[in-house]
Amino acid sequence: MIKQKIWASVRVRHALGSAALLAVLGSGSTVYAQTTYNIAGIADFTGPFADVMKDITGCRRGVLDWWNEEVGKSLGVTLKVKEHDARYDVAQVASLWPGIKAELNPIAVWGLGGPDSNALQQRLPNDKVPLLLGTAGYGFAWKDGSWVFNARATYPHEAAGFYAWYQKKMGGGPLKVGVISSEVSPAYVDIHKGVERFAKDNPQILEVVETIYTEAQPTDLTQQVHRLLRKGATVIQVFNNTASVVATRRALQSLGKGNLPIVVSAHNGLLSSGKALGDLNRMEGSYEVYGMAIPTDDPTAARAFFEKLRTQYKTQANFTSPCMMGLATSLLTVRAVEQVVKIKGPAGVTGADVRTALQTNAFPSELTFGVLPNIKFSNDAPFPTSGLAVNIGTIEKGMYKLVEQSAPVPNVNKW
Repeated sequence: MIKQKIWASVRVRHALGSAALLAVLGSGSTVYAQTTYNIAGIADFTGPFADVMKDITGCRRGVLDWWNEEVGKSLGVTLKVKEHDARYDVAQVASLWPGIKAELNPIAVWGLGGPDSNALQQRLPNDKVPLLLGTAGYGFAWKDGSWVFNARATYPHEAAGFYAWYQKKMGGGPLKVGVISSEVSPAYVDIHKGVERFAKDNPQILEVVETIYTEAQPTDLTQQVHRLLRKGATVIQVFNNTASVVATRRALQSLGKGNLPIVVSAHNGLLSSGKALGDLNRMEGSYEVYGMAIPTDDPTAARAFFEKLRTQYKTQANFTSPCMMGLATSLLTVRAVEQVVKIKGPAGVTGADVRTALQTNAFPSELTFGVLPNIKFSNDAPFPTSGLAVNIGTIEKGMYKLVEQSAPVPNVNKW
C-alpha cells in the first residue's frame, strides 16, 4: 500500500513540478543571453567529514548541472559553484571567507553546519549573502533577522514529529523516553533541552525518564542504559553521534533488551550505525527521523530525481543522507533564484534578492522532488517552524525501508 501511495505521489509531484516550471517560464518565454552567478561551496575534504563529502558536494553540483540545462538556460541564468576546503573548522571558515567573497562575489553560500554558521552569521548581514545548510537548526539560533537558512527545523522539532507518530502507533499512554546525550557540545545540550521542553508541554505524548550524559566517544553504556530501563524507558533517543548509538545498542543487547528501539537522526543514521556495529540487522526495529527524504530503495520522488541526476547528468555520488543534505541545500537555492528572475529578470541578481525570495516564498515539496517537505521560512527564525513534516525510516527484517512519509510535526515551543 505504501509503495502504491509513493508512486502516486511521484506522478503527482512530477506533474506539479512541470506545471510550476511552466508558470515561471511562461508559454512564450523569451530566451535571454546567459548571465553567470557564483555560489560559494564550503566543504570538508580533509577534516572529520571527509568520508561523506563526495556525496554532499556531488549532489549539490548535480542539481546545478540539471538546473542550468533544464531551467536556467531558458531563464538566461547559469549558476556555478566553487568548493573550498574548510575542514569543518570555524577558524578556517572565517579565514577563508574574505578571499572567497572577493573572488566569487557569490549570491549564496552552501555550508555544512555549525562551523560555517558560527564563523559567518555576524558577517553575512553586511556582506549581503545568505548561507544555506542542509542540517537541522538549533534553539540557540532561534532569532529573527538571520542570513543563515537551515533547510530543516530543529532536531527537537524532528524528534517531536517522531514521538507524536510513534505514540499513536503504540496506541497506549505517553511514551517513556530515555535520552542519551553529552555536554561536550552545545549542539547536543540544545537537542535534549528542546526535547525535555516538548515533553513538559506535551505530557500526553511522552515523558523523558532521564537524560544520560556521556563522553564524546563512549565505549560502554551498560550501567547507564540499565538505569534507563529500570525507570521504564520504552524507547531511547540518541541524537549525538554514531559511537553513542553503537554503545547504546550493545548495552541493550547485553541486558537482553535488544528489541528496544533507538531513534536516531540523519548524521548518525541507521545505515552508518549498522555499519559501525558490523551488521545492519543489529539495528532491527530502530528508527531514524528527519525533515527530508529517507534514502531507501523505496520508489520515491526523491529517488527518481537522484537517478535522473546520476544517469543523465553523471552525478558522482551515492544516495545517502549526506546526499539528501546536499540536494536540499541546492534545490532551495535554485528555486529561490527562479523566483528572483521571475520578478526582475536575469540581470542583477544579488544575495539580498535570494534571501528575500527565501523568506517570502513558499516552497512546496513538489519543487524539491520530495527531498524536503513543504517549506516556508519567516523572518522569525533561520529555519521553518510551522506546517512541518518528517519522514521516518526503520530496519525491518534486515531491510532499510521507509515506514512513514510526511508525519506532521506538532507545535514546539522555544526552550
